[in-house]
Amino acid sequence: MASMLERPERALVVFAHPDDAEIGAGGTIARWTREGTQVYYLVCTNGDKGSADPEMTPERLAAIREREQRAAAEVLGIKEVVFLRYPDGELEDTRQLRGEVVRAIRRFRPDVVLCPEPFRRSSYQHRDHRVAGRASLDACFPYARDRLHFPEHEREGLAPHKVGSILFWQAEEPDVFTDIKETLDLKVKALLCHASQMSNPGRDVPQRVRENAQQQATRSPEPMEYAEGFRKVEFRR
Repeated sequence: MASMLERPERALVVFAHPDDAEIGAGGTIARWTREGTQVYYLVCTNGDKGSADPEMTPERLAAIREREQRAAAEVLGIKEVVFLRYPDGELEDTRQLRGEVVRAIRRFRPDVVLCPEPFRRSSYQHRDHRVAGRASLDACFPYARDRLHFPEHEREGLAPHKVGSILFWQAEEPDVFTDIKETLDLKVKALLCHASQMSNPGRDVPQRVRENAQQQATRSPEPMEYAEGFRKVEFRR
């Protein structure tokens, strides 16, 4: 049964590349931060492959994309941004990555984690997105919950934490929705910070964001003009 999405007190957003969070959940994040939610970002890769410019180098692009991500986070009111800086296209579902996501969960203690949907069947997606989504799901349950997973965190002063739910954006069958009519412009503004990823940002980005949000709204049982949809998985508390 589809429903409106409730606002959490604390949220962690885990994603593969700079700009993924704004694309997938920027309107929701903007609405939550305006209403008092503390939102934290965990950016897994440095985005150093995302350019067709023959003069661009991976090192230069990584620095540009990190600056762009910090600017977008400022627009949306993000509390803190953590960069893991894995190379773009080389994210692997390893113990190290899971431990870094668990560390962020135990440090920021979110009610909800947001990340890309890793289990789409009918459409393609970047491999890094799938890895980030799977690692986030596993980190929420059971790893962050159980103290004997990653015991080194206790030595860092980080206690286990039970996440209430995870929200997957770009899901094939979303079942919870956020009305983003009041924050659509902030989503666009945050996306425009990622100028290195856009060919005609002033014209194309607002239109694409608006059209996608209108399409998402048609899937909600509640009347909305603009929406973001997610697949919600709840964990036993």
